[in-house]
Amino acid sequence: MRILFVHPNYRSGGAEIAGTWPPAWVAYLTGHLRRAGFDDIHFIDTMTDNLSEAALAERMKEIQPDVVGVTAITPSIYRAEEVLRIASEVVPKAVRVLGGVHATFMFNQVLSEAPWVDVIVRGEGEEICTELMSAIRDGRWPADRRKIKGLAFRDGEEIVATAAARTVQDLSAIKPDWSILEWKKYIYLPLNTRVAIPNLARGCPFTCSFCSQWKFWRDYRVRDPKDVVDEIEDLVTNHGVGFFILADEEPTINKKKFVAFCDELIARGLPKKVKWGINTRVTDIYRDRDLLKFYRKAGLVHVSLGTEAAAQLKLDQFNKETKVDENRTAIRLLREAGILVEAQFIVGLDNETPETLEETYRMAWDWQPDLANWSMYTPWPYTPLFQELKDRVEIFDFSKYNFVTPIMKPKAMERGELLDGVMNNYRRFYMGKALFHYPWRGTGFRRRYLLGCLYAFLRAGFRRTFYDLGKSGYWGPQTKKTVDFHFDETRQLAEAQLEDWEAAADRAAKAAERRDAVRTQMKERSEIRACGGGTRQMEEGAPA
Repeated sequence: MRILFVHPNYRSGGAEIAGTWPPAWVAYLTGHLRRAGFDDIHFIDTMTDNLSEAALAERMKEIQPDVVGVTAITPSIYRAEEVLRIASEVVPKAVRVLGGVHATFMFNQVLSEAPWVDVIVRGEGEEICTELMSAIRDGRWPADRRKIKGLAFRDGEEIVATAAARTVQDLSAIKPDWSILEWKKYIYLPLNTRVAIPNLARGCPFTCSFCSQWKFWRDYRVRDPKDVVDEIEDLVTNHGVGFFILADEEPTINKKKFVAFCDELIARGLPKKVKWGINTRVTDIYRDRDLLKFYRKAGLVHVSLGTEAAAQLKLDQFNKETKVDENRTAIRLLREAGILVEAQFIVGLDNETPETLEETYRMAWDWQPDLANWSMYTPWPYTPLFQELKDRVEIFDFSKYNFVTPIMKPKAMERGELLDGVMNNYRRFYMGKALFHYPWRGTGFRRRYLLGCLYAFLRAGFRRTFYDLGKSGYWGPQTKKTVDFHFDETRQLAEAQLEDWEAAADRAAKAAERRDAVRTQMKERSEIRACGGGTRQMEEGAPA
């Protein structure tokens, strides 16, 4: 059986300005499938190759697959659906499969707007996909589709979702096949070297209201650090990778495993050959302040911190559980350890004003991270924060849900004014860095890395790809009132999805009530402890 995986051609002027990123999903799926006996697997990266729809159709005709599989995050969902529409025309006998976070939660929407999608893989893909491919290979498709957990599909006019599959419990079985990728294509511009995105853990124990990772992966699991370092050694030795970013939302959560990971890298001499970066939380930097130089010794050179917002009010709304002052200290600790630090700010909520945008700039310049990034709040339609804000969401063109397009319109600002405010922050911050910091502060690797980051920014700015500015027609403050984000206003929410949301919202409300009741009960118990360190003692003469 011949399987074709396709990565959709979607660009937004966001993360891709730093280089061309390898689609790790296809390596993880391919590795699992090969061990199950599937050896005729092909891959087309239409994003990196910038393939037209006509060129993709020709490639499909040449390969003649039995299955076409594609994945999608929310902004790339329409491109992914289009890949499968093309497959329905040029290889009509092939089973058309869609996976990824958007389709997992929005299967009602997807199957309503793209009925040519044969089946959706919901959740962590390796085991579900292997079971699905086995059913197709053995001739049990579509007869057995209701028996396979973790799927969604149309059966006539009915949209069917089978029971959720369990998450992958044997993480030692996760052995990606990185050879499926053409590595010469994937370059990290700041260091001009090949880049990879492996993962150490899956899931997240935190429940930030704007994030979907904890919902998608469900339970938090950490892989054996030696297995992950085996992957990295393979990437370095056999594929020429010189930089990697751990895909985890927060790889430092499990301190013991993260330290073991660093120890293993050092033991194999890999820090001399490969450098790496992570995303993490301010609280972990506080916790590990005495280990930061050790992390740098293991090759960690770039930490992106989710400082998220300037106002403590926003941090509370996001459930980040951090304090604004902690952000400043975490940045200082990282810089003292020789690790470059990037501060991430979320802007564009309905309470954003010119004053709050200015505050984020002043904080960024005061804190002096090496890099700063202002991301537009993107209301993922399957997150708790969306449920709170959905009455204020006017745009349902998911192709614009990309962190660079202002989906939410602040009460006090127009979207063009919001974009102009963000661009003003970028201009001031990086002009100051370029003139007074990057060329003059630090030596060797640090200077080279920062100048490489500056080059990536300037390159994207010159090409008008940064923040999709060329497409929206933004050329500076004089154009803030004429910016056109080209929202497809015909895009609406499917009735089936609305019904599912209503049920999900009811369930979430009940769960929140239960959690609040438990917290209240536990707080009351802790306050009346006697002699146990509680805040209140039993009254004298009270019955024991």
